[in-house]
Amino acid sequence: MIKSPMNYTGGKYKLLNQIIPKFPQNIRIFVDVFAGGCNVGINVNSKQTIFNDTLIYLIELYLELKNNSKGYIFNYIEEKIKSLQLSKTNQASYLKLREEYNKNKSPLDLFLLSAYSFNHQIRFNNKHEFNTPFGKNRSSYNTRMRENLDKFLDVLHSKEIKFSTHSFEKIDYSQFNNDDLIYCDPPYLISTGTYNDGKRGFDGWNENKELELLNFLDELNKNNIRFALSNVIKHKDNKNNILQNWLNERKYNIYHLDCNYVNSSYHRKNKNKDGSLEVLITNY
Repeated sequence: MIKSPMNYTGGKYKLLNQIIPKFPQNIRIFVDVFAGGCNVGINVNSKQTIFNDTLIYLIELYLELKNNSKGYIFNYIEEKIKSLQLSKTNQASYLKLREEYNKNKSPLDLFLLSAYSFNHQIRFNNKHEFNTPFGKNRSSYNTRMRENLDKFLDVLHSKEIKFSTHSFEKIDYSQFNNDDLIYCDPPYLISTGTYNDGKRGFDGWNENKELELLNFLDELNKNNIRFALSNVIKHKDNKNNILQNWLNERKYNIYHLDCNYVNSSYHRKNKNKDGSLEVLITNY
């Protein structure tokens, strides 16, 4: 499995060995509707992949990675680190890079910011300024990240990939048929974080959005278009009643995923109030 060089919040890399075997064998177009770090779509065997995300600056970064050679990308990164003296401890250089990015929005600078930011988070304010603090003594562009980027670029350059920045309901679904797969990994309603709270210059996630997405998936089903949905039914003491009620009224397939943070059976997860019950839901 290829691991994204972006340590994106909510990434599915650790669950890929459970998710991808549940996908159909033959996929014409795979649509990663909430692409994030692209961990799922980059590993799916399809004739074409569409990465979509409303965080436009993230998609700009992927376009930059797709459209430029490895030599150019690695040279840019290494020269920037050298010129700014970026390190785990040099906060001043990180803040200078952040200031430059907010002024010029150079896509590869966003990658470097994520490498040195606190917990590798990508966060913007309402003015669309990157505002994640420095990850002092914790975050850096290291050997493993470089290796992940190298392998990620190999696939990115070899596959037929398109990018878009639409809200899920505004994607043109008339182009798809039952040979395709629409994959949704939305922000989780019961575990929303600062990256999707609606206070950072981009759309947040709430009960109305959850209902819209579920209705949208029903429409895909009516049109014989295959979908797969990643979500959480339970997280700590919270339960996603909207999702549970929707599932109770339908005959979609539900696969319970064995998450790393709760290494136990489905029934034991229910008894563990601090655990999460993560699922993959499909209509095929």
